[in-house]
Amino acid sequence: MEKHDELAGIGERLRAIRESRGLTLRAVSEASGISTSTLSRLESGSRRAQLDLLMPLARLYRLPLDDLVGAPALGDPRIHPRPRLRNGVVTVPLSGGSGAWEAFKQVHPPAPEKPITQFVHPGWDWIYVISGRMRLLLADDDLVIEAGEAAEFDTRVPHGFGNPGPDVLEVLCLFNAQGAKLHTRASA
Repeated sequence: MEKHDELAGIGERLRAIRESRGLTLRAVSEASGISTSTLSRLESGSRRAQLDLLMPLARLYRLPLDDLVGAPALGDPRIHPRPRLRNGVVTVPLSGGSGAWEAFKQVHPPAPEKPITQFVHPGWDWIYVISGRMRLLLADDDLVIEAGEAAEFDTRVPHGFGNPGPDVLEVLCLFNAQGAKLHTRASA
């Protein structure tokens, strides 16, 4: 197989990844240090994809280089999660972060007195309560979601959730790319 055939479709893949994250060419250029014109030529297929251009994009998109270029899946398909602790909440990534949706398990300690901050951003969130109780503020609605129940909502509506106690809250969350960044990676 020729090298050209191995990289066929990478431009379309790069464009799809960028657009799925809601980024403009200019934003990717500023974040990666690659000129807008070079990015445009990469995405259109008129510029050959080379490692010195792909590595900064892989870092920016938080994707393994193999996923970025569409290399065939090889080896172990298991995810090796690295739990993160922020503000007392443990977040465990359950997906590779390369799709339109990302899956997480979160463990929230009881915090009945902690105020719940509401956020607004593009996308959808889906949250399933594994154990405990979740207090969900959705615009002016104040809801309690019990174990075994799920909530799905448009994230352009002000929303936030917390653990009213008395037990530990465990939830399974599916966030689109914008929601994943906001809910699991934003600095404290």
